[in-house]
Parts: sequence; C-alpha cells; structure tokens
Amino acid sequence: MTFRTLFLATALLALASPVRAETLDDSLKPPTLRAHVSVANDVVRIGDLVDNAGVAAQIAVYRAPDLGTTGTIATAQVLSVLRAHDVIGVATDDIKQVAVTRLARNIAAKDIQLAVAQAIAHRGGLGGAQSLSLTFDRDLQDLHLDASNTGELQPVAVHVDPRSGRFDVTLDIENSASSAPTALRYTGAAVEMVEATVLARNVERTQLLKAADVVVERLPKAQVGSDPAQRDQALGMQMRHSMRAGQPLHVADLTKPNLVTRDQAVTVVYQTAGIYLTTRGKAVDSGTEGDVVSVVNPESKRTVTGVVTGRGQVTVQVATPRPVYIADTAAIPSNDPTQTPVAVAEGNPVQPVTAKPE
Repeated sequence: MTFRTLFLATALLALASPVRAETLDDSLKPPTLRAHVSVANDVVRIGDLVDNAGVAAQIAVYRAPDLGTTGTIATAQVLSVLRAHDVIGVATDDIKQVAVTRLARNIAAKDIQLAVAQAIAHRGGLGGAQSLSLTFDRDLQDLHLDASNTGELQPVAVHVDPRSGRFDVTLDIENSASSAPTALRYTGAAVEMVEATVLARNVERTQLLKAADVVVERLPKAQVGSDPAQRDQALGMQMRHSMRAGQPLHVADLTKPNLVTRDQAVTVVYQTAGIYLTTRGKAVDSGTEGDVVSVVNPESKRTVTGVVTGRGQVTVQVATPRPVYIADTAAIPSNDPTQTPVAVAEGNPVQPVTAKPE
C-alpha cells in the first residue's frame, strides 16, 4: 500500500513538473529595462518600463506625456524609482534613456473641415462639399484624442442658416473605452464658391481678348452671378464695354469680333439668282458676322443695306422678280397702233375697229 501511494505521488509530480518548471523559469528571469515604451493611459507603470516586473508591474510611477507626443527619462532616474519600489537587479543592456510615447488618435484639421463640409452640403441653399469655403469661429487645428476613440467622424446635429450661411455642427466619435461617444462641436460660416473667368488687366471696349488677358479663379457664387463666361468662350471674343482687372466675365460682356468697322473700305457683293457682282463701298456701321450694316457707294453716293458675311465683306441680296402668268392673253394690250379695242356688252366677243384711210 505504501509503495503504491509512493508510485502515484511520483507520477503526479512528473506530470506537474513541466508547469512548475516553466513558472519557476519565469520567476527566475531577471527584470529587463525597455528602451522604447508606448502607453495608452495617462500614467506610466513599472510593467510598462520593465519586463518581468512581477507583482510591482501595476504600480504607477510617472505621468504619461501629452497625447501623441514622446518623452524621455534617464536610465539612472528610472532605476532610482524602481529601487524605491523594491525592484532591483534590473538589466539595462547599456540603455542610456527610455523613450515613452503616448498613443493617440490623431485627426488632421483638413479631415475635420471635410467632415463638416460634407455634413452641411446641399443644406440651406449650399452646393456640394467640394464647392464650399468654410471659415471657423476658432482656428481649426489637428486633434489628438485618446487612442480609444476609434470610430469615424459622424454628424449628429447640423444647422445651417440659409441667409447668412452660418453653420453649427456636432460630430461624434465612437469610444471603445466608454459607452458615450466623444462629441466635437464646430461653428462658423460657409460660402459656396465657383470657378470664374476673371480679367487679368483692364480692357477697353471692342478689344479682343487673348490668353494673357484672363485667368480662372474661385470666387463666391453670389459675386459671380448668373451666366458666367467660360475661359474657352472668352478667348478671341470682343468686349462690349470697358471692364477693370479682377472683374468676372459674363456671356453678356462679350460679342463676336467685328468683321467690318465704321468708315472701313469694304467689298460689297450683290447676289441674286445666277448673278454675282462685286464693287467697293464704305461702311457706315460696324458689325460682326450676321449683323446688318449700311454701306455707301463712294461714286454714286447711294446707300445700301447688307449683311456682314466675312472680314471686310458685305453681301446685298437682290430680290428676283417673280413671273406673272396670265390665262387670257386677250387682256394684253396690242402693240399695233391701228387697232383699238372697243368695249361691248358682256357675252359678245371684242371686235377690233379698223381705221379708214383718209
């Protein structure tokens, strides 16, 4: 009986020996200092600084750096603090200082601006998010939040004043460490912007626009107004009136360039069916293609009206007489002076009267 008990005890000891050996091996490992430490909380514990710290691992010894920043601690200072908590024999491996980084959720200012723009887009008469220019009541800066804020920026309250463009937006971020999300509130004003063709310098009436005369800028939609001219539309066009640099161009400000100018010597084309005649004349008016202008014949001093059809060219359409068809040829007067028609009663043929010789 004694032998059997001894045998069972030996067997159980053999089964338990790997676990005890592993636990014993861990307890025998010396504490080792870490060169780089990352913490998610606002304190630094011994277990963050030292591997195999044992029961002292949960003791807080330093305040963590600010969110998203890194601080350093001299190794000698760390060892002094560890000794005060009975953590001795720490292997430093020639580490001179320990770098401690506070983990954070970093949100760039541009991402916040985009989230607000998307929240107010198409509200209060505003356009899409990409067309909005936002001005915040407080300077917009990058945010450094606790690392537990892992959610996306979600709008939960949005208000836009359609008259002033002022907005009030609250964004929520889900927090893995709390049931309550982190709330961020932003206020300011929004202006819808559009691309406009703007004069780069002062221009005069009748001046033709070249590429160097115009630039494309983003301006408030209210300033540009309706029917703005596109850059491709403006190039080569003629100004209807003088304008100053910086003013946006509209379709109504432009016209086709004049092909005929006042007092210019022009070619006058008389055109009708089967006939094409040209002569010279002097333009009384200026006009572009399709405009009706007057032209004076310098020899006859006669004024005619035509349509501008090319550079320095006016075309006059000559009306072609329409033929007259007569069914009763008897109604046509005779060229014979010896015959005079005499009116008779209805129903009797007309008989010519022959003159008697004298």
